[in-house]
Amino acid sequence: MYAHETKSTQMIRHGLVYLILSMGAVIMIFPLLWTLSTSLKPLDQVTLTQVNLIPQPVMWSNYTEIFNRVPIIRYVGNTLIIVAASLFGGLVTCSLAGFAFARIKFPGRDILFMVLLATMMLPYVVQLIPLFVMFDSAGLVGTFWPLVIPRLLGHNAFYIFLLRQFYKGLPAELFDAARIDGCSEFGVWWRIAVPNSKPVLAAVAIFSFQFAWNDFLNPLLYLGPNPDLWTLALALNALKGGEGQMVEMNLLMVLTMFMILPMLLMFAFGQKYMVRGVAFSGVKG
Repeated sequence: MYAHETKSTQMIRHGLVYLILSMGAVIMIFPLLWTLSTSLKPLDQVTLTQVNLIPQPVMWSNYTEIFNRVPIIRYVGNTLIIVAASLFGGLVTCSLAGFAFARIKFPGRDILFMVLLATMMLPYVVQLIPLFVMFDSAGLVGTFWPLVIPRLLGHNAFYIFLLRQFYKGLPAELFDAARIDGCSEFGVWWRIAVPNSKPVLAAVAIFSFQFAWNDFLNPLLYLGPNPDLWTLALALNALKGGEGQMVEMNLLMVLTMFMILPMLLMFAFGQKYMVRGVAFSGVKG
């Protein structure tokens, strides 16, 4: 009798948990469903006062019309330039730095690492004006260089910290055996560290792609009003129009879906790697 009551209590508890999680999932996914629905509606059916998630009729032509209104290919290309620089910096530059802090003994290593961690505590908005003045003095404002150079140089201290923690969790014998066999430090990184760090590299790749793809503030500061240099985020902001201008909400939501879909696909295919990479990075300090 007691066991039966315990099992019933567990079923009720699990049912409540699933109910709460399901309600939360519906609340979280509703904006995405509304965005998708609005992108497939005729303009005269778009309303902000009524909820109707089923377009009648379904206007697939909105997804072709947006190409006539906005040079999406150019904006995607501009965005991918920043994304490529961010991926290189995260996967190569930050990986090399993390490996050096984890497995190479050199004078001042611990002090430099503490300075690196201290930069993570500095709010990014505090750095905006000095960085802008520096790039403006070099005549680089209005080009992609202020967006590309910091990313190529591995400007994100969090990635270095994440990779360093992961490399410290790998067996030291692997690295010692490679050095005994005559591998250089670069060879040890390339032949030993990289093949054994796929989870954390996948997590860094996902984070790098996400932050670069969604970045709005930095392109707004450095690319200026030249539409030829705009990223997708800037194009989305421009499409909403200014004060007193008519906003074609259905086309705005089409461009929003172009912004969202790569992130959804990246998360869907890389979720397990991201979770494993972040979890394994804290195994050993």
